[in-house]
Amino acid sequence: MSERHLRRSTHKVGDVTLGPVHRLSCHCGAVQIDLDLPHGLLDPRRCDCSMCRRRGAIVASVTLDGLHVVQGEDVLRLYQFNTQTAAHYFCGVCGIYTHHRRRSNPNEYGYNVGCLEGVNPYALNIAVPVEDGVHHPADRIAAKG
Repeated sequence: MSERHLRRSTHKVGDVTLGPVHRLSCHCGAVQIDLDLPHGLLDPRRCDCSMCRRRGAIVASVTLDGLHVVQGEDVLRLYQFNTQTAAHYFCGVCGIYTHHRRRSNPNEYGYNVGCLEGVNPYALNIAVPVEDGVHHPADRIAAKG
């Protein structure tokens, strides 16, 4: 069994069953993304770094080839800070954070669970841990360099 299968996942959030491909969108609908979710919602979590504390999103993970922007690539905006490793994307029209390329695992995107079509992230039936983004190992490496 691969390491990915050992991670926490769920196929159901409240009354919504996630399909193997599920649509994600920003608030205004300008950005539409299809996510490959064959294992459901993988590793839902929060982070306490300065960015995540402010946006308050619950995020989950998908492989880089599992995220497909089907509409609105032209309105997606990029924000980076600190080590400039993570790439945070948000809609340039409504401002909603949709996804980011993770610095802790650059082979994955994190995505905003609240942007999944039909999903209320507060209806998750599993505990949502908070990751320590304040004391990220990459920050210590950057400080030494």
